[in-house]
Amino acid sequence: MTIRVLLADDQEMVRVGFDLILGSQDDIEVVASVGDGRRAIDEARRLRPDVCLVDIRMPEVDGLEVTRQLAGPDAVEPLRVVVVTTFDLDEYVHTALRNGACGFLLKDAGPALLVEAVRAAARGDALVSPSITARLLAHFSGGRAAPAQPIDPLTAREEEVLLAVARGRTNAELASELFISLSTVKTHLASLQQKLGARNRVELAAWAYESGRMT
Repeated sequence: MTIRVLLADDQEMVRVGFDLILGSQDDIEVVASVGDGRRAIDEARRLRPDVCLVDIRMPEVDGLEVTRQLAGPDAVEPLRVVVVTTFDLDEYVHTALRNGACGFLLKDAGPALLVEAVRAAARGDALVSPSITARLLAHFSGGRAAPAQPIDPLTAREEEVLLAVARGRTNAELASELFISLSTVKTHLASLQQKLGARNRVELAAWAYESGRMT
């Protein structure tokens, strides 16, 4: 199955580079490449790509609003959005995640990680790697008030799954480390999302950091 991708970035060089990298993969096709947020929204709604790679800083409509409109809680048919950012400059990634982004990567992450992020998003997963997501979530959770504990407490196994997700483990790695099946992993993830009011595993990781579980 071919993964259809929309690229949205105001820098043409970035779009061309991403297009070359993704286009070289047999299972990925770039169906649109746009330079501003308004066109990103319009083209995404028209083409319904499997994954949207969205920069934060764009003209017309910024990436935060693009993410909210395409993937937020009010989106009728939400799309999967991966935010592209420069960690040292953008201080809006946390908001992007809250607006429905299923993951993010750094612009200088390299070809392999770019491809991994797209494939992860397409299969309903998210790129939550220790080298990127954990560091960024730790940065944004600093100084924030701890979130409310769930009414229905987490089980010991759910706590294990939550911490593993925050460390960037994939479903397959979770299954291997905890000696459980993939279907059981998905069951635990669904339960965690329901208890914590999280829409995806990135929000689960954010909750783990904000609640002080990750040190």
